[in-house]
Parts: sequence; C-alpha cells; structure tokens
Amino acid sequence: MPFMSQYQHSSFNDILPKIERIRRTKIELNRPFGEAVRGFAKDSGTVILLSGTSLDSARYNILATKPLITITAKGEKILLCVDDGGGRGGKTHIFLGDPLEFVNSLINHYASKFTGFTDFKEAIYPVGAGLFGYFSYDLKDRIESLPNSCVDQNLPDLYLILPSTLLIHDRYTGCVEKIELLIDGADTVSGSKFDIHNQKDQNLDSKLNLDANFSIAPFSIDPTGFRSNFSKSEYIEAVKRAIEYIKAGDIYQVNLSQRFSANFQGDSYSLFLKLFEKNPAPFFAFVNAKNHQIISTSPERFIKRDGNFIETRPIKGTIRRGENADEDKELGQALLSSLKDDAELSMIVDLMRNDFGKVAVGKSVKVKEHKRLEPYDNVFHLVSIVKALLAPDRSSVDLIRATFPGGSITGCPKIRSMEIIDELESTRRHVYTGSIGYISFHNTLDLSIAIRTAVVAYGKISFSVGGGIVFDSDPEKEYEETLHKGRTIMETLLNSSDSKPLNPSDNSNKKAWVNGKIVDENSVAIPAHFTGFQYGAGLFETMRVQNGKILRIKEHIKRVSSSWRELFNEELWQVEQITWQNLVDNLSYLNSLKDKTAAAKLIVARSGVGSPNQEPHFIALFLRPYTHRLDTIGKNGLDLISFPKRRHTYLASHKSLNYLYYHLASIFAKERGFDEALILNADGYVSETNTASIISVSEIERKIVVPKSDYALLSVTLDAALTLFLDAGYQIVKNKITTSELIVMPNVIALNSLMGAVNVLSIDGKKIFHSQTFDLSNKDVCSWLNDKLFI
Repeated sequence: MPFMSQYQHSSFNDILPKIERIRRTKIELNRPFGEAVRGFAKDSGTVILLSGTSLDSARYNILATKPLITITAKGEKILLCVDDGGGRGGKTHIFLGDPLEFVNSLINHYASKFTGFTDFKEAIYPVGAGLFGYFSYDLKDRIESLPNSCVDQNLPDLYLILPSTLLIHDRYTGCVEKIELLIDGADTVSGSKFDIHNQKDQNLDSKLNLDANFSIAPFSIDPTGFRSNFSKSEYIEAVKRAIEYIKAGDIYQVNLSQRFSANFQGDSYSLFLKLFEKNPAPFFAFVNAKNHQIISTSPERFIKRDGNFIETRPIKGTIRRGENADEDKELGQALLSSLKDDAELSMIVDLMRNDFGKVAVGKSVKVKEHKRLEPYDNVFHLVSIVKALLAPDRSSVDLIRATFPGGSITGCPKIRSMEIIDELESTRRHVYTGSIGYISFHNTLDLSIAIRTAVVAYGKISFSVGGGIVFDSDPEKEYEETLHKGRTIMETLLNSSDSKPLNPSDNSNKKAWVNGKIVDENSVAIPAHFTGFQYGAGLFETMRVQNGKILRIKEHIKRVSSSWRELFNEELWQVEQITWQNLVDNLSYLNSLKDKTAAAKLIVARSGVGSPNQEPHFIALFLRPYTHRLDTIGKNGLDLISFPKRRHTYLASHKSLNYLYYHLASIFAKERGFDEALILNADGYVSETNTASIISVSEIERKIVVPKSDYALLSVTLDAALTLFLDAGYQIVKNKITTSELIVMPNVIALNSLMGAVNVLSIDGKKIFHSQTFDLSNKDVCSWLNDKLFI
C-alpha cells in the first residue's frame, strides 16, 4: 500500500477524474423537492440536504448524486474509489495517513483546476462543486490524542463524495438549478468551459418528478424492540462519575449520551420524508453510503464559511411550544430566563469563540447574537451566533480541525470532556455529534451538528440522545431526561412506521432456548470466563427444519456428542437427553416460523476452567428463517475459489466454535466475487469448502468421487447422500484430488444440511460440466438428491 504522509497535488493527477467543463441548467419541479428527488435516494453515493422552517439558516435544498469519487476513511486507512465514468463504480486506491489532510489536499487539487472557469465563485452559490457527506464524531482521534475504550460499530470515520450532478433549490426565489461536472470524454458538446443552457437531460428526468400518484415505499421499525446500551443503574453511575470529575475540577460540563436500537426493514428514505413532514428543521440530511444510511433531522448549524466569513450557531436550551399563544409566549420567556440554560450556552459560546480564534483574523471573533429564541414546530431553542473572519492562510479543513467536534455536544474543556465521554460511554458515537454537509472547492462550507440523527445499518436503526451534566445535576433526573428525549424520538419514528413489522419473525422479541429456559434472543450471553468464549472450546450444529421437522436430528446429535467425547473426554449427556423436536416446535410457534423452512443452530460451549461439574456448560438452540443460498445470490450454483492458506488440523473433523479459519476463507472468496472458498489440505489436495462437502458424480462410470482428506468434517448430509447413491447402485471412491483434477470432473456438487445439494459452477474461474438430466430420473443430479434429502 502506498504511504502518503503529505498529499501532494501531483499524487492525484494520474488517478482523479479530470473535470473539463461545468454545465448549468435551469429546471422545474412539479413536486416538493424531497419527493421530487426520491428516485436518487436508493443510489449509493447520494446525499440529500433539506431545509425546513422559515429561519435564516434554512434557504437551500440540495441533491448531490452520481459521484465521480467516493472517499471513506477508518483510522488512518483511506479508500478513494474513482468512478469509471459509466456509473458502475471503479478502481479503489488505498492511502495511509491523516484523512483530514487527505481531504485538504484533494480540495486544493480541484480548487486550482477551477481557477480557469469564468466567474465560477460568483456564479454558483452556495456550492457548485465540492465534497458532500459526513464526518463522524470518531474523527476526533485524528485531531487530538485521545483514549479509545469504546466498542466500534464497523462504520467509516468519514464518508464523502464528489458528485458529478447537483440540484440546488433556492427556497427564497423558487429557482432550481442543475449543475454538472463533465469529465474528459464525458460530453462532446462544444463550447466554453462554463455553460448556461436549457438542454433536457433524459436520465435525470427519468428519476425526477415521478408519478404524482406514487405511494411511499414501506418501512417498519420493530415497535417493541428499542433497547439502550445502558441499563438505568449503569447510566446513573456514569452521571455520578461525571459529577465527580466536575467537583474535582477536571471539567465544567460534559455531554453524556445513550444509544437506542431496534430492528428495521424497508426504505430508509421513506422514513426520512415522513420525519421531515412531521417536524421540519433547517439541517435535514440523508446519506446513502451503500451499506448504511444516515437520517439526520438536526436543527443546529456547526460551522459555515462564505469566502472569508465564518460562523457557528451553538444550541443549548430546549422547551416545548405552548398549546395557545399565551402559553407559547410564557414558555418562551421561561426558557430565556433559565439560569441553567444561560450558563451552559454561555460556556459553549466561549469555547467556540476560543476555537474560532485559532484560525481567525485577530480580534475578528464576535458574538453577533446571544440567547436568540428560535421557534420550531414543537419546541423553542436558545441559539447564539458567533462570527469571525478566517485568516487568509487558513483553509476550510483548518477551520474543521480547529473546531471539531462541536463544543455544544462534548463539554468544556473540550479535550478533557472527550476523554471522559470515552471512559463513560460504551459505544463509539460514529456520526452522532459529528457533522453532515458539504465543503466546496470555492471557499464555501456548511456543516450541521449531527444530533437527532439515526443510522440504518445491518438491519437495525440506531440513534443516541444525551444531556449536559453540570455540578448540580441530579443523576436520576438526568437519566429520566434522556429517556424522555429517547421516548419522543422513538414515538416519532414508530408513528412514522408501519404499524406492524414487515416480517414478524425478524423482530427483537425473537426467542431462543438457553440452558432449559425460553429467553429473548437479544438477552443471551455466555459468561466471559467460560473456555467456550475464551478459547472456542465448544461445538455447534446447523440443522434444517422443514415442515416443522428437524431433518436427520439423530445424526446431528450423534456427531456433536461424538466430537465432544473425542475433544474433551467426557459425555455430553445434557444434549443427548433433550427432546430437541419439542423445543423446535415451541420456538417455531414463538418466532412465527411454523410451516416455514428454518435453520436451527445448536451451540454447546464449555464452562469455566477447572472441574466442568462445578457449573453447567452453555447449551443453546436458536431458530431463524432460512432462504436458500441460491435464492439469496440469484444464481443456479456456486462459484468457488481456492483459499491460499492451506489447512492441517485435527479440529477440522469437528464442527468447533474455533471457526475463524473458515470465516476468513469466506471473506477471501466474497471479496473476490466468488461464493465459497475451496479448502486445501497442507499437502495441496482438496478437502471441502468453507461451509460444505464436495463430491463428483460420474454417470458414465456410475461412481461418486469423494476427496480423501486426513481431516474433514464428518458431514451428516454427505453421509445421507452417499447412502442414496449406494442404494442406487453407484460406487463410492475416496481419492486424493488436486484442484486441477477436480475442475475436469463432471457434476461437482457442494452439500450441507441447510442448502442440500448445489451445483458448483466454476472453480478458480474455470467452468464445471453438469449433466442436464440424471440417469436415475429426468432431473439433474442435485434436484434428484434434494427430493430425497428433504423428505
């Protein structure tokens, strides 16, 4: 991987798209902006910024889409994906270094290119070309040297796109303009580098202004499944620790938060639109970052730049709106008179003045307004406005580095507050209290504080709520305040959601059986001192449940018991005595899986070091819906690739919890566009795949060839299949087979308990021959086998 400690402009010349022209087009929309651009929301690399209310910070709606480049960063690893010009994605380049410095160099690279575009800075406002996306709170670690003891969510620290197409709606004038960056070879229309014209864009029109009779795509949030990453006692204890730090003089104030999560299904942009309809705010943002989406309903501006003018608008203090004009006025006055809110806002204003002072012209930092009462649909906020002049030798990234993350959501002093947040919170915040918006190539910038922000990822929706802890905070009341804030957001989300989950079996009330009890699956935990957790000292079985029946249950229990006996020299009578079919019947009913194909997973993990009789082993049964592998990948077979790390361990004969090797093999295959990894023994001969057994069926010779391997899993499904072939008069031959020998064999098949028999389509890119019909039926081999295996 190339290392770049400083990102010189010349480093980008060979890999970045060369923007040759800018095209501007006036267009008309026949629907509200958010609805008109919904056709782009499903496209990875789309950012939509909506402004609600009549406040002076809520002027523009912006669509940024069709990225020329995409930047993601995690720690100091930076991925730069350059589109190939056809919208299909392109080559990814890897860099190591400071992500903010990388962004700064990229902006400088393009800013220098735009100097040749006539009147560019004056003609396009607020942004004509630049980077759109988010800076997560965790990017703080690239700015300051801070501890890290929180659990990571496996999401980027930074996600930015350079869109080739912008749509900008000026809410004051009603004007909508499309701005396109045309790369070398992308457009053959002659003319100057900077065009204003009214040509139609058929591709854009096909996604804009869709049928006015559209219905919003469905989405569902599990109405019973919101869970916090804190228990009540844990959060109260965290508040007490924060107060101790305040009394000790470490800090004056700190913002603590807790995270709530629930299962989510469906269209995340539909949720975004419903939230905007219910409670508009100036800084709504939607980011489709491919494997996750950001839904932000923030009212708070973090920093804005317009040439050399910069401003920040911290918020501290919130109160509900009144039921009538008199109550509304009374509540607004009560917020203005609040000593606590005044103290907190004043503290944050001083902090932001200090941050601005790091990059501003001397004596230019001014508090233009303090404690401005801003009205929203449901609440009042107290807002202050701090302005300054950015020093001539300072850039937009310098401004971010001086101020990030915002003081209103960390504490004072900021660095010590962030250290305490890391100590007291259990989960890294990611985008929550980070920033969302844009940085242009022509000295404009507008970023929000990502509060009231949800992340949709991995089938869940998560959001965080927090509160400012000060010297006289009451821990119980602080906990209740976060619950109230969380409950308000939950009710808003749930009221926007469909009333019922789209898939009842996929909700957070899913049940499991653990050591004799039916429990909520989310509450299942294995004790940390168990050797099953520490060393992978345990076994598992994956079984197919069809029409309510566990297929070949006796064989599965026999295998797990035999392996346990061989590995740990003890009987597994706890597992052998249980009536597993009755448990599956119960879980199928509780998880709404009766009469559906399901996957049952039995896990047995060994208890703590010492006498195993002192405490019972961990024994659990989980049940989930099963969709056939081929339906999931949309193919009629599997493509295999040889895993280069050869294997030689007697544990391969057992389905142990020490499964990392096979997990890494699976990742290796999928990252290269294959479905499974072909596992080779230390001597180079074929053994199996990372999830299945392998055989070849020769109709001409009427024989089944099975790879001979010193150590391979004793497959229940393979044994059942071989018995069927023996009964049909086929010979079973076990030979050592090389990859090249397997490739030329006919009818290569992968088998496991869940998917049954599946054709192997290719190995290392070379196609496998398969007969269309089998000599024992008018079907192919796999269909004949599966008809008999799944009885």
